[in-house]
Amino acid sequence: MNDGPTLRLDKWLWFARFCKSRTLATKLCAAGRIRLCGSVVAKAHQLVRPGDVLTFPLGPHVRVIKVLQLGQRRGPATEARTFYEDLSPPAPPAHPPGVRRDPGSGRPTKADRRALDRLRDDG
Repeated sequence: MNDGPTLRLDKWLWFARFCKSRTLATKLCAAGRIRLCGSVVAKAHQLVRPGDVLTFPLGPHVRVIKVLQLGQRRGPATEARTFYEDLSPPAPPAHPPGVRRDPGSGRPTKADRRALDRLRDDG
């Protein structure tokens, strides 16, 4: 067992700015939505160490985070980014390629919409 420095999971999530408040971090932990090194976390007082991998949903994405350091305070975002390494897969593109319209070009006409539908059906 690793006897290095540890920190409560809810505090670390708050320090690393994944949650706006420690209360929200505690609720995320208590909901059982966080995995620590593959096992489900049910309590906010679970201890994290550098090298641990966290997996949790945040908004529409699933975040995979490797803990690099623990931190002593909730500092600025630039400092918080040094606490972890993001292992999450890249987000899918917002729009399929070739379906974008120029900003300010107005609504598509009926013919434009049919052309877009044909383009989407082919791909």
